[in-house]
Amino acid sequence: MDAAMIGKIEKALQYSQEPDRLQINNFQVTFKGDHHDHQVSYDSGTWHCDCNFFQARGVCSHVMTIERKLSGLVEPAEAVPMPA
Repeated sequence: MDAAMIGKIEKALQYSQEPDRLQINNFQVTFKGDHHDHQVSYDSGTWHCDCNFFQARGVCSHVMTIERKLSGLVEPAEAVPMPA
C-alpha cells in the first residue's frame, strides 16, 4: 500500500470520529417491514413513508427506525397529534 493511500485511510478514520462533518440532505430507501416493503424518503428535513400510519400521523416505525440509525445526521419527523 502506498503512502498516499495510507494517508487517505488515516483521514477517513479521523473524519469518522467527527460526525458533525456530515449533513444528509436527501435519500430514499426501501424498508423491509414485517408485512410489506415501504418506500421511505427524506428531503431537506421532510420525511415521507408510504405506510398508512405515516399518512395519518406524520411519523411511523419505519421513519423512527431510520432516525435512530442516522441519529444526529437527520432532522426528526414531527408527529401529528391524534384527533380528539
